[in-house]
Amino acid sequence: MPIPVIKAKCPPYLARGKPAAQTALHNRSYYDIVAAYGAQYRGIFQYYLLAGDVHRMDRLRWVMATSLLKTLAAKHRSSAAKTATRYKAVIETPHGPRTCLEAVRIRDGNQKPLVERFGGIPLKRQKTAILTDRAPGRETHPRKEIITRLPRNTCELCQHSGQVQAHHVARLADLAHPGHGQPAWARLMAKRRRKSLMVCPHCHDQIHAERPPAASTATA
Repeated sequence: MPIPVIKAKCPPYLARGKPAAQTALHNRSYYDIVAAYGAQYRGIFQYYLLAGDVHRMDRLRWVMATSLLKTLAAKHRSSAAKTATRYKAVIETPHGPRTCLEAVRIRDGNQKPLVERFGGIPLKRQKTAILTDRAPGRETHPRKEIITRLPRNTCELCQHSGQVQAHHVARLADLAHPGHGQPAWARLMAKRRRKSLMVCPHCHDQIHAERPPAASTATA
């Protein structure tokens, strides 16, 4: 069990060298506070249960548990001792009964109440644990749409087949506002929300002849 890991995990729950309440969690419910601490606790401790000297994590467990009690006590405006009695619970584990801190959220109807716990993980080495190292999947990036549209050699304005060129605008906002005076090519680009249009040379010449003043065009 790496000692630097224990030393690095403790400071977030300390103030002036002692366990302290997490003021950032005061606006959350008691259930959410226990859930936040419980998730952090399980993530850290279950990762190192394969270590032969996992008992060294007892210091971190005490720091986190005390910090949690002080956070709940500050919200209750009570003492940590009274809060510990209020949230204390005993659960069954493969290693026998263990003490933990438990918060319950009652739900409407016949739904079962939600339960969140902090602790209950015995600091004993788990020799039978199996590590499953999954190979990261290859992330596929789809080809750009313009690359698939250009080889079709079909004018997207008049639908004629043959050589096509790409007409571009710098921004969709450069297109004229929809209305009676908006050109067909601008209306089509605005409808598709695309800044490019594959057109034949004849349509491209017409576009440049009637383009709106704000349009920025380029040929390819």
